[in-house]
Amino acid sequence: MGRVIFMLCIWVWAITMARAEDPYLFFTWNVTYGTISPLGVPQQGILINGQFPGPNINSTTNNNIVLNVFNNIDEPILFTWLGIQQRKNSWQDGVLGTNCPILPGTNFTYRFQVKDQIGSYFYYPTTAIHRAAGGFGGLRVNSRLLIPVPYADPEDDYTILIGDWYTESHSTLRKFLDIGRSLGRPDGVLINGKSAKSDGSDEPLFTMKPGKIYKYRICNVGLKNSLNFRIQGHPLKLVEMEGSHTVQNTYESLDVHVGQCFAVLVTADKAPKDYLVVASTRFTKNVLTGKGIIRYTNAKPAPPSPDVVEAPVGWAWSLNQFRSFRWNLTSSAARPNPQGSYHYGKINITRTIKLVNSAVRVQGKLRYAINGVSHVDPYTPLKLAEYYQVADKVFKYDIISDEPPANAGDKITVATNVVNQTFRNFVEIIFENHEKSLQTWHLDGYSFFAVAIEPGRWSPDKRSRYNLLDAVSRHTIQVFPKSWAAIMLTFDNAGMWNLRSELTERRYLGQQLYISVQSPARSLRDEYNMPDNALLCGVVKDLPWPPPYSI
Repeated sequence: MGRVIFMLCIWVWAITMARAEDPYLFFTWNVTYGTISPLGVPQQGILINGQFPGPNINSTTNNNIVLNVFNNIDEPILFTWLGIQQRKNSWQDGVLGTNCPILPGTNFTYRFQVKDQIGSYFYYPTTAIHRAAGGFGGLRVNSRLLIPVPYADPEDDYTILIGDWYTESHSTLRKFLDIGRSLGRPDGVLINGKSAKSDGSDEPLFTMKPGKIYKYRICNVGLKNSLNFRIQGHPLKLVEMEGSHTVQNTYESLDVHVGQCFAVLVTADKAPKDYLVVASTRFTKNVLTGKGIIRYTNAKPAPPSPDVVEAPVGWAWSLNQFRSFRWNLTSSAARPNPQGSYHYGKINITRTIKLVNSAVRVQGKLRYAINGVSHVDPYTPLKLAEYYQVADKVFKYDIISDEPPANAGDKITVATNVVNQTFRNFVEIIFENHEKSLQTWHLDGYSFFAVAIEPGRWSPDKRSRYNLLDAVSRHTIQVFPKSWAAIMLTFDNAGMWNLRSELTERRYLGQQLYISVQSPARSLRDEYNMPDNALLCGVVKDLPWPPPYSI
């Protein structure tokens, strides 16, 4: 009798847990080549289920995503989910430091949870220069119904992917980099994979009903250029960026740097006709512009007016726009408690890491570096080497120091770059840009507080300029020429995490590193075990599986 009661209790517990588990979303992707002509020139593109750009992933906070990727191109491939934090789960991050690539003719299933997040994101391939051929798409995480959002539900929710574009194939662009050349100037700018002629023959990207309010999620998925985004005659009310609700300021246009995403509200309160959506390059000698059409539902198709507000000039305007962004302290994000309940400005800093980017030629070939080290990916993913406890056979920790060497801009070492970081420490990272071009940085696994961007060089007394109250929590930050930026975060997500330039050329040629955050407890409370379907390669391929973590 006692055994029957015990088994009944187990059954009830199992049913309760099954009902309590967060919902699952299942996807199957067939990744292939296909001919595309986004700028009127036929070229090889990377398609997902025949689509360019790829399909949008529409999820809600805490959803579990199960995504089976079939690689039917002729090169290994991986996908990353830019801004998704992969809590305790760097196994699913989709970069070469954590995953063996998916070989041609094989498949791999990603399994991850969009845990405690909301917001606007995108995915893209991280291998080689595949991003230059497509394979990218939008990824949104909606708020749960019980969590209040600081604006009324929009009539509809649209994703706009903007980015510079090259008509050369991804393999040709890769050859340029491999022989020491730069990618050079792109050939155009795309909006959702195309650019409108604006002569009355274009199909609209989206339609709007008069008097209604729409949400637009704008992401720069390009390779190199910051873009200024605007919608003809329609102000943009900023409500969210990279997973944080913002103070709702209104802008005529927004500078969107590579890797960044913004969500804005747009009111359809103008005359019923076609309007231009415009994305144009910033900080370039020759401005490239991409266009799209938004049409009112009661409008007759006709060419839109050519009168569009010009993009701003110079980076001082962009810096001032960054300074206007503020965290909405009273709104809830993924959890019921207000965003401002986390007082990051009152936490003591335990470590300061200063990173200086540089461009140097090594044996005549262009390389990019951080603190004098240009990263190369070993054949064995760094996370696998750590988990199997054979890291010493694959890489060395801390070959850079927390302060850049005096000659960081003159001489570099080409090596695997891994920084060891103590679990749960609160850290300040300074990005110092001595070059004449803008940089965009991204950190996997985390969001951080972007507390300052200023011209000149950083020194400890510059902390007086930090925003320690309502800096936006996000996962990218730009650094203007001859300037510095500061971020602050708690390294509380165990795993191997990629800190990289989001500029594809610079990332491919070494401007990245990995941050190893290990829990001394080796406990499932802090990090998940290697998944059963993990791909194995390099020195761990034939090794016995190591003992799993336990509670």
